[in-house]
Amino acid sequence: MSVTYIDAIREAQETLLREDPRVFLYGQDIATFGGAFKATKGLAEAFPNRVFDCPISEDAMIGLAVGAAIEGMRPIVEMQFADFSSIAFNQIVNQAATHFYRTGVPIPITVRLPSGGTPGSGPFHSQSMEGIYAQYPGLVVLTPASVSDAYHMLIDAVALDDPVIFCEHKFLYRWLKAKSIQNDHLPIGQARIVRPGKHATVVAYSAMVHEAVRAAERLHEDGWEIEVVDLRSVKPLDMDTVLASVARTGRLLAVGEAFPWGGVTAEVVARTVSEGFHLLDAPPQRLNARDTPVPYHPKLWAAHRPTPESIQEALRKLLNF
Repeated sequence: MSVTYIDAIREAQETLLREDPRVFLYGQDIATFGGAFKATKGLAEAFPNRVFDCPISEDAMIGLAVGAAIEGMRPIVEMQFADFSSIAFNQIVNQAATHFYRTGVPIPITVRLPSGGTPGSGPFHSQSMEGIYAQYPGLVVLTPASVSDAYHMLIDAVALDDPVIFCEHKFLYRWLKAKSIQNDHLPIGQARIVRPGKHATVVAYSAMVHEAVRAAERLHEDGWEIEVVDLRSVKPLDMDTVLASVARTGRLLAVGEAFPWGGVTAEVVARTVSEGFHLLDAPPQRLNARDTPVPYHPKLWAAHRPTPESIQEALRKLLNF
């Protein structure tokens, strides 16, 4: 029997509730309904008075979590969709992120953001918010791309004394499967090389890791060996692993599903140029979603985001520079 990405997230929350009495879950329809994506299915029955439905007020959700954290609890907040976290933006970046700096009292909250696009989701249920939150001091931003990382990184997130933005890609929820949850997890802030290579480096995170691997496998048929680096977390950002990879390959393509203006891919390219310019044999490139709202139609959605085809095309240009 396989374990899906969403199974791993549910199992991590079950483990946390069982092992740490300070942990509770808070979100819209997560108790009796089990959440929009069933990430908390059955947990309210298994852990009475530890899983709570909340009003439709994302601002109030984070406000309650911050207050509970001040009093020593470790809440996990589920946003129904990452897009809706913008309504809680003030509480996240002005309260949770700054509280330790202002008072010396940590705010160990974990905010789960179902992120990224799926066919037909449209502009209000498809956004990738990781680059926005990574700009703010005091926040940790995680982007697991594997079943095992979804489990272990959520447990590690709750153990941190910092507020964590935990970006789960909705497309991976039931598509990504593993035989079991492995014990090969790495510490937060350490990237993983998921495919070794020597001709070019692709740096990706979340669902784009899988698209990058597909592109690399197709180029392998033509004799190209592409190295794929999974960042795993975008803040902290493991530039040591990125630069070591670029030192081996001489070429860099940074891939992300978020909008192209600024963001994670821009940060990776900028730091590579400033810290490792001497390692480059070609100008570093980046590939993101198009600079438009995310479309509803499945064909338009597929053309909006990076795909194995567009990643492969970008790599061919980079390899032929």
